[in-house]
Amino acid sequence: MSPERRFHWIAYSEGASFLILLLVAMPLKYWAGLPMATRVVGLLHGVLFVAYVVLICEALGAGRFNLRTAGLAFLASLVPFGPFVFEHRYGALTREL
Repeated sequence: MSPERRFHWIAYSEGASFLILLLVAMPLKYWAGLPMATRVVGLLHGVLFVAYVVLICEALGAGRFNLRTAGLAFLASLVPFGPFVFEHRYGALTREL
């Protein structure tokens, strides 16, 4: 799998796991009294977040991202729907390089 394709999949997976954590697991924890939901989804999201940051660093080191783009990719990971927006806006750029 190419680095661009791997970044694409991890970005979407990380974004989806963040939304599932916020919109499904957190309500289950606080409204239904099921804290296990946040443990499982939180762990998955944490692993995907670390993978996303590692791939940002790899892209920066390989010259596929400049410092500004890498910073925007990182900031996108902190906002719900951010990785989707980043991939939509910058994904075509990274696949062309």
